[in-house]
Amino acid sequence: MKRLHGHQPADDINWDFIIIGGGATGLGTALDAASRGFKTLLVEQADFAKGTSSRSTKLVHGGVRYLAQGDISLVKHALKERGLLQQNAPHLVDKEQFLIPCYDWFSVIKYLTGLTLYDWLAGKYSFGKSKFLSRRETLSMMPGIKARGLKGSIRYYDGKFDDARLAINIAQTAIEKGASLLSYTKVTALLKSGDVVTGIATEDTITGSTAQYTGKIVINATGVFVDDILQMNNPATKKMVRPSQGVHVVLSKTFLNSESALMIPKTTDGRVLFAVPWHKHLLVGTTDTPLNEHSLEPRALKEEVDFIISTAAGYFNRKPIAKDILSVFSGLRPLAAPTSGDPNSTKEISRDHKLIVSAKGLITITGGKWTTYRLMAEETVNLAIAHAGLKHKACVTQNLNIHGSTASSGSGHLAVYGSDRIKIEALIKQNPGLEKPLHPSFPFIEAEVVWSARNEMAETVEDILSRRLRILFIDAQAAKDMAPRVASLLCKELAADENWKTEQIKTFNKLADGYLYYEYIK
Repeated sequence: MKRLHGHQPADDINWDFIIIGGGATGLGTALDAASRGFKTLLVEQADFAKGTSSRSTKLVHGGVRYLAQGDISLVKHALKERGLLQQNAPHLVDKEQFLIPCYDWFSVIKYLTGLTLYDWLAGKYSFGKSKFLSRRETLSMMPGIKARGLKGSIRYYDGKFDDARLAINIAQTAIEKGASLLSYTKVTALLKSGDVVTGIATEDTITGSTAQYTGKIVINATGVFVDDILQMNNPATKKMVRPSQGVHVVLSKTFLNSESALMIPKTTDGRVLFAVPWHKHLLVGTTDTPLNEHSLEPRALKEEVDFIISTAAGYFNRKPIAKDILSVFSGLRPLAAPTSGDPNSTKEISRDHKLIVSAKGLITITGGKWTTYRLMAEETVNLAIAHAGLKHKACVTQNLNIHGSTASSGSGHLAVYGSDRIKIEALIKQNPGLEKPLHPSFPFIEAEVVWSARNEMAETVEDILSRRLRILFIDAQAAKDMAPRVASLLCKELAADENWKTEQIKTFNKLADGYLYYEYIK
């Protein structure tokens, strides 16, 4: 069995930066470090963005909820980063129009005042001005919304993106800037000299081969897994984070029949809920459920799915039921571990990031959100330079184009590839058979599987169907239908055998079953 992208860098390099974790934060840090000219290695135990970073609500936003909590500084930073992200990855970040339905006049005044402040805080990075829409205008723009008692809505603008695709493009940009990135490479131990962390020991989870890498600074950017790494350094370390689960369900877009997104400003648990058009479907979420354990494949609880559906039903004309759910997925946020008070409360915990020196040679970054990944990376690299005594080099990522960046890559589903689109079209010209669709109800084609295997570091059927094409997150049954063809195409690219192909289909089907709604109503 060979690996497509299992190239191991030379083991005699003394890296400037060794980064553990291939989600938004780790990839952003690798890009920042490499673009400053530092020798940079990143290792990820699974596929890039396998965890939380592919399971967001797909919003690039300042955080309306944080504004309500009075966290003005966090909102202002995030709104600036939202603008920079659209500037640097215009092929993946779109401006989205949101409607907040108002069923009393006090809500109209409250939300319009708050969102006018939100617009003002964005300054030159504003996406558009908030305004009140009448009842008639609201129903014209969102026919699926509950009309009874509706006074109107507040329209505001925020960003929408494809999280996993952005992660892959950041990884590609980091590689272009000289970084070495290894997926399916698990850290098994920290290397130490006395009390100083000097590197990592790893195992390739596909081939079983082991390696050791030394560096001047190790960055722990593993999200909900940060404590696992910290305990490798000191088994007595107190837990730094506790996972909180955010669940999303995907429905047919016909429930709202709109290009606009819906923001439900107050749920029974004091959160906001979004219904966002995404890949021609409707993504509804999220929840905030504290858990005691973490995993790479968290599973939604039935009560979380029920909560989302019942909350949405209060705002939709047509009430969704269990059989309308096409996919259910969960992501785990790393929140600060509770030290006192109610261990199940997540409302008061800041969503801002934490950056700490965990030991000599080891820095931990956790928390934050996708929108501020670039700023978090900049702060992490700055701290690492100072801590490790590296030569200071200025950050250059504010105006650094992400791989694929282009103002326009046409319409249709291939637009998310940005400037790579023309290369995929060239691949089809060379192999016209690759234009065949993978499923009669979706636009995805065989050429995308081959492209992802050759150019986007995909190693498995799951990598393709979960994070390159996103279909598992859109329609789990359709993903299962596509798996055999995807396995065949990958098998050929890998020069693998029939046993590998059979095992891949079996493994993926088992995984996909966990995304099907009926798992939650048994």
